[in-house]
Amino acid sequence: MTLPDSVRRTLEEFSEAFDLSVRLVRPASDDGSDDVLYTNAAPEATTASRTVAPRDGPRLVLEIVRAGSCDAERVLDVLAPVVEQGLDAARELEFFTTELSERYEEISLLYSIIETLGSTLKLEDAARVILGEVCDTLGARRGSLWVYAPEDDLLRLVASVGEEGRAEPIGTDDPVAVSAYVFREGRPIIASRRRGTSERAPADGPGESLLSVPIRYTPPTGDPRTVGVINLIGRREGERFTAGDQKLLSAIASQVGAALENNRLIRQSLSRERMAREMELAHNLQMTLLPAAERFEAADVAARVEPAAQVGGDFYQLFKLPDARVGVMLGDVSQHGFPAALMMTLTMSAAGIYAREVTSPARVLRDLDDALAEELETTEMFLTVLYIVLDPLEGRLTYANAGHPHAFVIRCDGRAERLLATDPPMGFAGPDSYSERALRWQSGEDLLLLFTDGLSDALASKTRNDGEEKVLQSVIAHRRESPLEIVDALFEMTASAEPAMSGDDRTALVLRT
Repeated sequence: MTLPDSVRRTLEEFSEAFDLSVRLVRPASDDGSDDVLYTNAAPEATTASRTVAPRDGPRLVLEIVRAGSCDAERVLDVLAPVVEQGLDAARELEFFTTELSERYEEISLLYSIIETLGSTLKLEDAARVILGEVCDTLGARRGSLWVYAPEDDLLRLVASVGEEGRAEPIGTDDPVAVSAYVFREGRPIIASRRRGTSERAPADGPGESLLSVPIRYTPPTGDPRTVGVINLIGRREGERFTAGDQKLLSAIASQVGAALENNRLIRQSLSRERMAREMELAHNLQMTLLPAAERFEAADVAARVEPAAQVGGDFYQLFKLPDARVGVMLGDVSQHGFPAALMMTLTMSAAGIYAREVTSPARVLRDLDDALAEELETTEMFLTVLYIVLDPLEGRLTYANAGHPHAFVIRCDGRAERLLATDPPMGFAGPDSYSERALRWQSGEDLLLLFTDGLSDALASKTRNDGEEKVLQSVIAHRRESPLEIVDALFEMTASAEPAMSGDDRTALVLRT
């Protein structure tokens, strides 16, 4: 079996674009040897493989030997259908070659189109070349290729050649436009129309001849679907389009349909890879914004943030303040993912300014609310945030708490004293909000424990809201250990737990002065 050049080029392009080592193999026959149709890999074990089953031909096996930084299974999800469609396209070309053996010019056109589709990943460029060759071969004054955009139910012009014509999108329910009619019906038409109008007339009527065919895609499984329309409008010699012209253009449309689907899959794959890389960078950036607790000199502190997604809305801040005082802030944005991460970043930036300008925790939260109010209203988010100022010399802890529930001082005898909310969360609090409270703090004995509900939810039983209780029991039991050991113990518990609630960002901070 000889591998079609178009399929070979596809494998070469994918290999180069994604740094792959691949093999395409026809499985062993009676003599026990595999027929290797394509390889750019050394003879070694495969990472992943997928069966390729063209409609008319033997089953093949596509193997990924090395996938570089890509996920081999995801690569196969895209590449295997592309190879399968390429083999089907080559088989269809062989069929049309036999049927149209005496139409040399048209056969040459089909070959040229297959070459064009197989040699570029830029659909717009390929469509323009194809339309130009079709118009030259069939003598059409204008050609246009429209692709269906399901997100807004419109046909959009991808390429056109020849005389100027309509370029604005066409609604698929347009009662007049020929392209919309052919798309809805899923079958070609030959008609006539007056120049400069959209009104269609019988094929032998007055006006310029019009040939319009649907671009169809037939997936390996499932029903065929219409993905676009190709139009040829007017002939230079005034002749009419024929049934033979329709058959040729339908054959071309079949190739274009497969190319459209391949192009969609490729763009989708590239978009996912790009998004994954961007989210990884965003995660790394977010983690670098958090202070390194182990390098904080003003207190013995440990903290950890584990976003539910790659980025999240939990954060903490540590401030070394004058007169040996320590500032501690912990917050939880109401949403998850990228929007919450943006709000978290904005909050941390503003908090870093206000915490160093004023000494009062209530004033810091007031200034922070003023800075975030418009953004919180626009995004419909809210924010629980707690700010604490510890004064070891005076033996005092002063705090303002905007709706954050999980904040405790663990006394040396094991008692847990909650830092009750002083105000509603930011986003709900009004202009008169934010007050502060003070309580005793004993350095070397007391322990500050702050965490978000993602941590307690991860430990909660399915029938009880006991996650917070489990966190407190663990910290009280380990209160004589270092803050780092306490935080590690908490996250070890969550790693082995079966959460009763859906995942949320998990954060814990433990501090001793």
